[in-house]
Amino acid sequence: MGYDLHITRRDDWWDEEGPEITTAEWAAVVEADPALEMVPPPPGWNEPPQWSAEMITHPPENRMGTAMHWDSGEISAKNPSDILIGKMRQVAVALKARVQGDDGEFYGE
Repeated sequence: MGYDLHITRRDDWWDEEGPEITTAEWAAVVEADPALEMVPPPPGWNEPPQWSAEMITHPPENRMGTAMHWDSGEISAKNPSDILIGKMRQVAVALKARVQGDDGEFYGE
């Protein structure tokens, strides 16, 4: 089990309705940020390739806790590192969204 952070435009990340982040918006933010790169989906995956992105870290073996995933109109990360939390805040600003934890707390407000 882990703790997730969510980039969302909804009042709360768990709301079933509300403004969504599109895959095109997600892809544009990743493409514009040299610290992020798209990760191709696993073979046979039916989602679009904009599904997940990973922070580029140096050295590359330090990538634990550096992936963000788009799903159902929001972006989330499981057990994000402090560096990724900072990046998530930057991504949220670019998307006019907010970073919210599983328990409802907001980051950077």
